[in-house]
Amino acid sequence: MQFKYPELFWALFLLLIPIFIHLFQLRRFKKTPFTNVKFLKKVVSESRQSNTLKKWLLLLTRMLLLAAFIFAFAQPFFAEKSALKQKENVIYLDDSFSMQLKEEGTTLLENAIQELIKNLPKTELFSLFTNTKTFRNTTLQDIQNELLALKASNKSLELNEIYLKGKTLFSSNNSSEKNLIVLSDFQQSMSSPQIDSLQGVRVHWVALRADEAKNIAIDSAYIATESSENLNLTVSLSGSGNIESTPVSLFNGEKLTAKTSASFNDLKKATASFSIPKNEPFDGRIEIMDSGLAYDNLLYFTITEKEKIKVLVIGDAQNSFLSRIFTKEEFNLTETELKNLNYSNLATRHFIILNSLKQIPSSLTTSLKAFTDNGGHLAIIPSANVDLDSYNLLTSNYASTTLLQSVRDEREIIDISFAHPLYQNVFEKNVTNFQYPKVSEFYTLKTGAPAALTFQGNEPFLVGSKSFFLFTSSLSAEHSNFINSPLIVPTFYNMAAGSLKLPPLYSVLGESVSVDVSTSLAQDDILKLKRGDYEFIPQQQSLSNKVSLFFNESLQEDGSYEIRQNEKTLKNISFNYNRNESNLSYLNIQEQEMVSTSSSISSLFKTIEKDSTVTELWKWFVILALVLLFIEVLIQKYLK
Repeated sequence: MQFKYPELFWALFLLLIPIFIHLFQLRRFKKTPFTNVKFLKKVVSESRQSNTLKKWLLLLTRMLLLAAFIFAFAQPFFAEKSALKQKENVIYLDDSFSMQLKEEGTTLLENAIQELIKNLPKTELFSLFTNTKTFRNTTLQDIQNELLALKASNKSLELNEIYLKGKTLFSSNNSSEKNLIVLSDFQQSMSSPQIDSLQGVRVHWVALRADEAKNIAIDSAYIATESSENLNLTVSLSGSGNIESTPVSLFNGEKLTAKTSASFNDLKKATASFSIPKNEPFDGRIEIMDSGLAYDNLLYFTITEKEKIKVLVIGDAQNSFLSRIFTKEEFNLTETELKNLNYSNLATRHFIILNSLKQIPSSLTTSLKAFTDNGGHLAIIPSANVDLDSYNLLTSNYASTTLLQSVRDEREIIDISFAHPLYQNVFEKNVTNFQYPKVSEFYTLKTGAPAALTFQGNEPFLVGSKSFFLFTSSLSAEHSNFINSPLIVPTFYNMAAGSLKLPPLYSVLGESVSVDVSTSLAQDDILKLKRGDYEFIPQQQSLSNKVSLFFNESLQEDGSYEIRQNEKTLKNISFNYNRNESNLSYLNIQEQEMVSTSSSISSLFKTIEKDSTVTELWKWFVILALVLLFIEVLIQKYLK
């Protein structure tokens, strides 16, 4: 038993008062005349025993009565040690797409919100956060409407991120009892390699499960093959649970253009194929009907008229290998000799190649520096004998690159940097046994730029990234056989492709994406994205011959968007949610250590409430005091 006001027990000294009264008989005697005194001794003898008993009973009753009142005012109670601490509850509510699965006809997210509203005290302070929102030190009454309006989000948090975010919402009071309540379906994607322990925090998990873990998802779409007239679009699907086949529909805008059926194999994988006209814009939408998760039943893509990348080759030597790489279907190639160069045309190009120039004029150096500063890309192929000073005047502007000297020595190009942007998506695996190209003469250099291709001896053959690339050897047939190597095509193609980043078939929301639009903006002019009534202004950089758009986590909704300039549509771009939530595999929460688990939200809050229950006893002591008072009245009245 514990007491709220134990200092009131000093009042127990008041129990001495009835003891003094009864011991000293502090009362005045009254004379009573008798007509006959012969019965006096007999009366005294008979009443002495009963009078003594009555006095002791009254003394005991009055002492107990006074003690009961003192105990009542001290407010005794029974409680666990944890019930005496200040409570801090932080709740994580998973609002990721996997919470769209249904239990008894209602989504897991909606069920969790309703259970919270039923079980949370209306006026008790708590903190709650989701993958997208945070409510700190609030009450249920303050956020109830926002909870009811909460929708599933494309964002998700790992367990370590949940713990770190929850830790920031607790106070620094070490004497309070802290509870972190995690409400989720606990998908495998939530697991973290290492979960930081939360000192002084009790962690509670409530696993929310649907009636049936069944779902079909559109994973991806890509152009598998193409002919002179058509594109072959392949759609990849995956499933969970008991599934066999599903119809797949293809829309161009709102028009249904094709429909087929996809059958799943033993690995729960399926594909569907569609034929699309090659030279026509296509605002595509792939759609399936599925009772599982709703977000992965749609996939948007856009096929637009491919914009040609403008390539300018400046050189005295005519090398036909560049014209074979930069074909008319994708590139607008112009080749010119240095003496015929029109400097005013440089700004209109996306990619410029200096091919086998012996000397770079200072005027060209100045123009090329301005060209790359405005977003243009530059590649330099030196000749066998160059003016090092004129070259270094230009190359020193890029990662402090300096050509040192010419070396006559046959070297093989043996090392490919597969992580370099030029080769990231070129090879299916890291190859080591291929026919090495070689050179007979090259330049040594000093540079801070990364190497893409390297000789024996770790000397670089190709350096650069982003907007600048430099070969250390001439590519003429007399000095190198690199132009006969399979590496020649992806190397130059990716250099040019990086100079104008055309929209892909679709992009994934949440990933860093950049797209270039060939247009010029006037002062205070901007590009916007529009989809129906929704408008979005992305981060953008205006350059001389293009505008670069950057997307990260700011765009939240999937769909096909129009890129607009002054109410004019320039092109379309499509975004889709990532499919991380579509894989319905879950953690075994019973295997987790240092975590208490509950089968439902209501049972968890009942357990927490039970641990926090205080049984007050002061009412019982008041009742005892009243009973003792009634007993005293009975003693006074009936005990003669």
